[in-house]
Amino acid sequence: MKAIRFLIFGLFFICISAGAQSRSSSGNTHESYLDSANVYKKTDIEKSIDFVAQSIAQLGKNANAVALAKSLSVLGEIYQYHQQYDLAITNYKDALEAHKTSKTTLLLAEAYNLNSQYTEAKDLLTPLLKVKTLIPYQKVSLYEFLGDSYLGQGQVEKAVSFYQEGVKLAQMNQITPKLADLNSKIADAYASDNKLIEADAFYDSSLQLSKKLAPERALQEKEKVADYYNQKNEYGAEIQLRKESLGELNQLSRSKVAKSRGLPKADSITPQRINYKIANAYIAQDKYDEAIPYLKESIERADTEDDLVVQKDATRKLSEVLEYKGEYTKALETYRNYVALVDTLYIRKEQEISRAARFNREISAKQSRISGLEQERELSQSKYDLARTESQLIEETNKRQKWVIYSLLGGIVLLGLATFFFYRSNQQQKLANNLLALKSLRSQMNPHFIFNALNSVNNYIAKSDERSANRYLSEFSTLMRSVLENSEEDFIPLTKELELLKLYIKLEHSRFPEKFDYEVKVEEEADVAAFQIPPMLLQPYIENAIWHGLRYKEEKGYLHIELEQNDKESIVITITDNGIGRKKSAELKTRNQRKQKSKGMGNIKKRIEILNDMYKNKLGVQISDLNEDGTGTKVIFTLRNKAA
Repeated sequence: MKAIRFLIFGLFFICISAGAQSRSSSGNTHESYLDSANVYKKTDIEKSIDFVAQSIAQLGKNANAVALAKSLSVLGEIYQYHQQYDLAITNYKDALEAHKTSKTTLLLAEAYNLNSQYTEAKDLLTPLLKVKTLIPYQKVSLYEFLGDSYLGQGQVEKAVSFYQEGVKLAQMNQITPKLADLNSKIADAYASDNKLIEADAFYDSSLQLSKKLAPERALQEKEKVADYYNQKNEYGAEIQLRKESLGELNQLSRSKVAKSRGLPKADSITPQRINYKIANAYIAQDKYDEAIPYLKESIERADTEDDLVVQKDATRKLSEVLEYKGEYTKALETYRNYVALVDTLYIRKEQEISRAARFNREISAKQSRISGLEQERELSQSKYDLARTESQLIEETNKRQKWVIYSLLGGIVLLGLATFFFYRSNQQQKLANNLLALKSLRSQMNPHFIFNALNSVNNYIAKSDERSANRYLSEFSTLMRSVLENSEEDFIPLTKELELLKLYIKLEHSRFPEKFDYEVKVEEEADVAAFQIPPMLLQPYIENAIWHGLRYKEEKGYLHIELEQNDKESIVITITDNGIGRKKSAELKTRNQRKQKSKGMGNIKKRIEILNDMYKNKLGVQISDLNEDGTGTKVIFTLRNKAA
């Protein structure tokens, strides 16, 4: 028996020796993967993270702590560049746990500041003031980040003091980029404290210093100072700086500017954005004729660059300027373009939300993969240490052998616990994803109802019907307030939902009194107070009945809502209308209207699926034609008690 055990451990250590030789030959590969990660850091976050994962995999089961810390630190820099500050902080902490360095400590402090965790940043940085081995650039960064922490906490004097210490050290060591940054931050601090004379002086200094740096950095500083002049109402100085920025921007490629690290947003220094800001400065001085060419140029450039946000804002502003000038026909035409842009932007925002959710899932999966590699390395290291210890204890007493066995059993228990916690973490992540999806879907309400409601108020005002306008606006604001108050809830009492629906139908009926009458009937025996329902879940079905069924009906239509209780655990809500029917309504709709409806119904379907998954088939919906000839629509909504 003892001979067999010696043979097993001999084979085990032969494998370990072979692995050690393999690791020594893979050191260069690890560095090359990190180099590739840095190359793609600014352009392709997914590819960059994949390279980091491969660099960690190359380290093997007994990874060198320094190399592991370097990989985790690079991963933190990738997340920080893409503004994923929580993930950056997590990886910096893991890197410091593996191997503590001043560079990683400074990076973690910077991430804390960017994430508005100023106290944590200050507590992390303060001990570094006593470290004598920092290189000058790191020392300057230390003063800069401490200044950022104090400024974030509103302690302007302390912030300026640390910034000025950084300036002295940067001047002494000729670190020009930091001189421009620090002068700009001192100006920011004074401006936040309303010390405008001091702020002016340091902004002038930062402008001069930035001229010695890369063109995109100088351009960023000019735009920053121009914004400062705008806040001071010094529009002449603002316009001059922005015109200079336009000239310089034409000499740079947009991609180069957009990829420049440190810029808050790529679109903040695009030609369309600068033209829009110049126009606003002219408008602030009532110089409408000078503003119009810049607004038109902004709209044209934004259209070329597919920048819907700037195009929308510039179009709205142009409509207002034309109205001020009395050119009402052009103003109305421009306003219609603005409304069309708002609709297009709404659709694109929905697509962006979907892409962002998918992107976050992919990033989460990659981070989990890296965490798994680290856990595997730690587990393998534990197994290695255990085997080596056991080989040294083979000839010891029986008591020692029992202790080794207990250690192995403990390892198995720990592994079981780790598996359990991993499973529970997955379940919690699934719940968090469901809650996040529900929150996103709850927050989406058809903007056309809001726009149409506001147009109704406008019509009342145009007819000098102030009383109707006030009444409609008051009821509309009551509905909106209730929707916002309930937006954080998965379920609200059915009685409250009925009140909101009655108010919504009343508003729609006041807009189309000649199109339909309505009735909300609640069975006397129905215990409505005992049931709860997701907020605003029935509203889209009623909206479809009014807008796509009854509104197109030639004679006056009828909307009927009825609540009946089947048993103690379920209640049935029936929505019927004698409108033109789903088939004919679909034929009358434009392509864009069909798309909008499908998205609205799609959101409701997603909410029901998620809630049924969380609460075990609480909701059910059936939609059918009311009559055999296809006219009218009937929606049967079954609601079960959550306790069922």
